[in-house]
Amino acid sequence: MGGHRLTIRIDLDSGVRVGPGKIALLEAIESAGSIAGAGRKLKMSYKRAWDLVEELNRNFAQPLVLKAPGGAQGGGAQLTTSGSALVKHYRDIEQAAHDAASRPLREVGRLTQPH
Repeated sequence: MGGHRLTIRIDLDSGVRVGPGKIALLEAIESAGSIAGAGRKLKMSYKRAWDLVEELNRNFAQPLVLKAPGGAQGGGAQLTTSGSALVKHYRDIEQAAHDAASRPLREVGRLTQPH
């Protein structure tokens, strides 16, 4: 698609928005095993990552992230079944949108290139 890309953001009835940043955070939590590790991976402060996780957990019927308290061994976090499902559904929506939009995006690209 050249220099053009499509960004997907889901606006929930609660007012919460789920887009590439929150999905990347959930994926980073899954791979890092902690909110702190995910924040470091994404160059995001621990407080910002924690706040986003709290916002997501508050606004879904089931928590998306399970958090273990810190301590000498440090805390940990993992996605719940709901968290993993959200990531999968978001990625499915994103792929479907990219597939549907690839030709129109190329046409937009042609309109923006100098002749």
